[in-house]
Amino acid sequence: MSGPFYISHGEITRVDGLHRRARIAAGTEFSMGVHGPIKEHYRLDTKDLPLPVDYIVAATGG
Repeated sequence: MSGPFYISHGEITRVDGLHRRARIAAGTEFSMGVHGPIKEHYRLDTKDLPLPVDYIVAATGG
């Protein structure tokens, strides 16, 4: 079997609380956090930001 065809590289940094900023190898940056029912369930008082899974769903659908 051959080696991997592609290896993804990225960096995630904590901004504050649940707010994270991700940077991928192409230079694109985006913020992640919590919103909607998850935020309500845990009674969080934070800025609404997309969940990491929101980006995964968007990437697989795109």
